Amino acid sequence: MPHAAGLWYEWHGPENGEVLILSAGLGGSAHYWASNLPALAERYRVLLYDHRGTGRSGTLPPGATSVEAMARDVLDMMDALAVPRASLLGHALGGLIGLALTATAPERLEKLVVVNGWAKLDPYTAPCFDLRLELLRRSGAEAYLQAQPMFLYPAEWISERLSALDTHAARQLADFPSAETIEARVAAARAFSLAGDIPNEVLVLACADDMLVPAQCSKLLTDALPHARLGTMQWGGHGCNVTDPATFNRLVLEFLGS
Repeated sequence: MPHAAGLWYEWHGPENGEVLILSAGLGGSAHYWASNLPALAERYRVLLYDHRGTGRSGTLPPGATSVEAMARDVLDMMDALAVPRASLLGHALGGLIGLALTATAPERLEKLVVVNGWAKLDPYTAPCFDLRLELLRRSGAEAYLQAQPMFLYPAEWISERLSALDTHAARQLADFPSAETIEARVAAARAFSLAGDIPNEVLVLACADDMLVPAQCSKLLTDALPHARLGTMQWGGHGCNVTDPATFNRLVLEFLGS
């Protein structure tokens, strides 16, 4: 399996296309983008990767980590792959990684898309993290994964796909990170606070029915960025790129191509 700077990666799309890095959320796996990859790879040279400590990438060092450390991982991967500049599409924690990256190395990013992210953790999201961690501690990884769709997707969408979601959870269990890794990643997401100048163009994409990160967080993030625009999907939940990929892909491609 190919690795760069300790991260598993994979290329898709035209070799001469503009590079677009996809950064997943808390789960950290490149598999998260399966619903979006075909449309994005038609136009862009898509670089998928697994976050450190997740999927096929190397393990996290012992102790605490940070969103800034995750951003340095992306920069190191870009250096190892000789990618001088790229756009980045990040979901939740992946979007925070993009914000941290452009705050420290704005010359390395063209455009940034932050999906259901935040400038500072919302008081509503904090107990959601607490509940998920308590489930992991008390009942284990299998229960954590079985409950995960309730935080990510609309109820009616889940209802129509229960069997498929159970199968997906079983596959995820085989590659599930350690509980210590999940704890460290959640702590990093909770501690993140927007800092530094963000000179790049940013699309802040929210979903109105997100039950994990309120859509208001995206409005506050947009207001804090000098060159940001706010886009809103009306339906789809926290994982709106999975539940409504057609709308999601259109909004992202329109921004990147503008």
